[in-house]
Amino acid sequence: MSNTSETSIVSAVTPLTDFDSIPWMRIERYVRKLQQRIYRAEILGERRRVRSLQRLLMRSNGALLLSIRQVTQINKGKRTAGVDGFKVTSNGERTALYNKMRNYTVFTHNPPPVLRTYIPKGKGKKPRPLGIPTMKDRVYQNIVKLALEPQWEVHFEPISYGFRPKRGCHDAVSAIFKKVCATTKKKWIFEGDFKGCFNNLNHDYIIKQIGDFPAKEMVQQWLKAGFIDNDVFNKTEFGTPQGGIISPLLANIALHGMEEEIGIKYSSKTYSKTGNVQHEVKGTKSIVRYADDFVILCETQNEAENMYEKLKPYLEKRGLELAPEKTRVTHISEGFDFLGFHFRQCRTKKEKGRLWKLIIKPNKKSQSNMKNKIRECFKKNQGANVASLISDLNSIIRGYANYWNPVSSKQIFSKMDHYIWSKTKRFLRRLHPNKSWEWRIKQYFQPDIHGQSKDNWLLTDPNRQYQLIRMRWTPIVRHTMIKYKNSPFDSKLVNYFQKRDIKYFEKDSILSRQKMAKKQRHKCPICQTSLLTEEELEIHHRYPRYHGGKDEYKNLWLVHNSCHILWHKVFPAKGKVPNRKQTLAFVKMLNKRKALLIS
Repeated sequence: MSNTSETSIVSAVTPLTDFDSIPWMRIERYVRKLQQRIYRAEILGERRRVRSLQRLLMRSNGALLLSIRQVTQINKGKRTAGVDGFKVTSNGERTALYNKMRNYTVFTHNPPPVLRTYIPKGKGKKPRPLGIPTMKDRVYQNIVKLALEPQWEVHFEPISYGFRPKRGCHDAVSAIFKKVCATTKKKWIFEGDFKGCFNNLNHDYIIKQIGDFPAKEMVQQWLKAGFIDNDVFNKTEFGTPQGGIISPLLANIALHGMEEEIGIKYSSKTYSKTGNVQHEVKGTKSIVRYADDFVILCETQNEAENMYEKLKPYLEKRGLELAPEKTRVTHISEGFDFLGFHFRQCRTKKEKGRLWKLIIKPNKKSQSNMKNKIRECFKKNQGANVASLISDLNSIIRGYANYWNPVSSKQIFSKMDHYIWSKTKRFLRRLHPNKSWEWRIKQYFQPDIHGQSKDNWLLTDPNRQYQLIRMRWTPIVRHTMIKYKNSPFDSKLVNYFQKRDIKYFEKDSILSRQKMAKKQRHKCPICQTSLLTEEELEIHHRYPRYHGGKDEYKNLWLVHNSCHILWHKVFPAKGKVPNRKQTLAFVKMLNKRKALLIS
């Protein structure tokens, strides 16, 4: 599709009347292409072209629409208001917000102070301060992030995994596993944590790092906007407010440069048969960093202890200092905690030719957190029906199981299942104190109705719609670490990230959705674009239940939320069922729509 047609889509001046009728996939493609061009121009060192593309992106209606959708529909804090008390909860309000904001740009915005709120951090610890920007502020911050992130993805270090696209905790864990294998000489670990990182970052250093970014003054205004705490205005001389959309990116920009400060360099090796390039660290030190948590792997104790001095210039530039209670030097045989996991090398006699083996398990704190959530879940549902309890428990079990399954967690899975079983027995005893245990078994326990296991004692609601899953059903699957500096903004790596997205989808989704996605080749049948985006997915009945359609795989589609809404606007569930010709015409209309804003 030509750039001219794409530009005409996002530059229409007609007022928006229907937020549901926007072709989101086309807008996402347009914005992603601009981001890829920014990334490519930065690699080539074409700074003027980078700035020009960034201005084009920040002024586009496509970026504005995507940002409104991200802030008001997708983000977790979508129902939280800033200092002005303004919320956007309906599509009518989103339409009105767009029509108001399209007449302005991020370059003319004057940001108000953020609203200071506090969230509990843990027993005996001070609550974590959050700064909640207004809705408009969040939209503009997301627009700036869309333009600034692809430029900095070129420069970010390969050892940085926190708050970056297509990177996460499991990549950091896999990196440590690779660097601290049984044959490594790096046995000493410098564990580091910045004290109040987000609250103490130097504003001048961040602005200096951003350089000639077109919205540089806007970023400076956000940093200096101040905050309202108990109806009192406070200035901000340091730090980036936790709660702002752009704050994690600015923190990563500020923390960039640790490898260069310590003197870590890479050597590249090209394999003649495959043509693959492998990058290896030169020297005796390695780093793995996730946001403000990091570990430095050294060969000697003296080298690890000298890291305090080596990091001083790095910390002074950024206005930071190390948290003494979280910073220490340990030997790998003693073990250390990172991102909720415990890493430790143990002696082994079972395997020939190997004296040491690296074991990674969920740490005690992470296990304790899961038990606390389970305990709170049972308290919350005390006196409620079993279906509500099962639904809440399944989300907790899936979340922790998917986070722990790349490491040695089988024993802990069984341990957690036993804990849930003991809590379940107590819950049922309190729910039906005058009934016998045999009655409770007959009423609430059934064999697996989904065919995932041969278990016969699964908590099931009386209507047979909800059933409790077991944590030990989750297989241990080793995570494949992201390669070196690979970025989703690199147009040459589209297939690479598509394969990774499919793996993540199959890992995190329930079995029925996995089957539907595979059958559809991971494409939405309505808009014919990938299902593997940030957009929520819904199950669509091709032949509506109102007309007798059944919940069978041959009658179900997995589709984007926006496509599902648009389909039912054109073909209401209670209306006439569309035939094949009408369906194809609708899909064609959706894919070839020329106007973005429909009056």
